[in-house]
Amino acid sequence: MHPSAPTTPHTPTEDAQAFLLSTALCGFSLVMLTHLGLITGQTAGLAVLLSYMTGWAFGVVFFVINLPFYVLAWLRMGPRFTIKSFIAVAMLSGFTALLPNHIVFATLHPIVGALLAGSMAGLSLMVLFRHGASLGGIGVLALYLQDKSGFRAGWTQLIFDAILFACAFFVIGGTFLAYSLMGAIVTNLIIAVNHRPDRYTGR
Repeated sequence: MHPSAPTTPHTPTEDAQAFLLSTALCGFSLVMLTHLGLITGQTAGLAVLLSYMTGWAFGVVFFVINLPFYVLAWLRMGPRFTIKSFIAVAMLSGFTALLPNHIVFATLHPIVGALLAGSMAGLSLMVLFRHGASLGGIGVLALYLQDKSGFRAGWTQLIFDAILFACAFFVIGGTFLAYSLMGAIVTNLIIAVNHRPDRYTGR
């Protein structure tokens, strides 16, 4: 699409469909990861790590961690983006609480689970980004930097993930960390390659 070409905003129905799809898909990816004892990247990864360390439910930790980032989102990205992101975070928190009651894995290899979960997370974030939302936290900062400087959102998230995974080594160990890293790389590559300021971003 040419940069000057007019765009049509998504309708509320289109947003609702996208939010249901993306948060359910991301929720399923988190169920896979936590079943295997792995982590993911970004703010969700921090929440998973804290849930392992404290025993608190992921959904609660994830929701609370995101609260400070809504201030930045409101000031820098606007109320529309902030409200959409708040809704997406709340929906993901809900799905991660509900899905484990309906999904049981008889066999799930860590490498397969990590790669599939990473792919689903990347695709779900792409859907949210293109509907003018994120899953809060580092995603807000990543999108803000991309909008203002052109620095791709995926690279910002990769830097955050590097710090997160360094800390996770002391919690889940080297083998599980390696599996987790595979999934996080897939997630960030999907975003870095596909979510670019010179391509469709949505609103």
